[in-house]
Amino acid sequence: MTDTTTAPTPFSDVDAVVHGLQQAGYFADRRLATAVFLALKLQRPLLLEGEPGVGKTELAKALSTALQRELLRLQCYDGLEQREALYEWNYAAQLLHMRAAEAHGASSDVESEVYQPRYLIRRPLLQALQTASPGAVLLIDEVDRADEPFEAFLLEYLGEYQVSIPEVGTVRALVPPVTILTSNRTRELNDAVKRRCLYHWLDYPERERELAIVRAQVPRASEALSAQVAEFVGRLRSAPFSSAFQRAPGIAESVEWARALIALDTIELDPEIVVDTAGILFKQRDDVAALTRELAGDLLKPEEA
Repeated sequence: MTDTTTAPTPFSDVDAVVHGLQQAGYFADRRLATAVFLALKLQRPLLLEGEPGVGKTELAKALSTALQRELLRLQCYDGLEQREALYEWNYAAQLLHMRAAEAHGASSDVESEVYQPRYLIRRPLLQALQTASPGAVLLIDEVDRADEPFEAFLLEYLGEYQVSIPEVGTVRALVPPVTILTSNRTRELNDAVKRRCLYHWLDYPERERELAIVRAQVPRASEALSAQVAEFVGRLRSAPFSSAFQRAPGIAESVEWARALIALDTIELDPEIVVDTAGILFKQRDDVAALTRELAGDLLKPEEA
């Protein structure tokens, strides 16, 4: 397991994390900022779980900007192999080397010569370990989409910031990468992976934080329209309205919806414009159909005191 002694961090405290991420365009609440601060201070991977669209991937991007580190992304999927995550050999170059060596009557040591770093094609995990100061931010995105053998393969990296390459040996991090894993919980992750990470459940933002995000991302929207968007989407996600839909819209949909409303020269929300643009809020046919004019009207009514 990685030594958990504290490490220097560009953020002096949790408030500095909040401010640094906000400067990068990401509005984190204090609980999330605390998790980020501890992940940096303790040099531990951070596992973010939550519904799609709540800002898990965007956090890694914002951290990369705030820390001025290169962002490396490993997109996980069913059937992902180790060679696609870590490394593979440049077989064509190796073959050319061997043929050239044979043509010049080289010694029998040719086979060992082809397993040199110059013939190594580095994938995101290895790139992250070999990135010099200030280091990299490694995003292991949607790790729940990979299979269990791949999770087992990740354990050495997550626990020690190192990997083993049979032909080369153990490769240890030059600078411990800031590592963010995301999961949409399509399946439960192995406990061994979770033990090696700090954990945070990322939920939909509160109204004020979502309003701040919309204002920052869509500065052309008026304060009144931004407030209506944040209020409408917040109510849509809440009971009893949420039961009408398979999946609630995420932050990305809120921002995209606000942009679409501006493109349509919308000044104020009404049931007709809501229904006409429902395909931006939802990506499922049944959910689009469920947002009727009547329901949109109910959602737009002022809440009773």
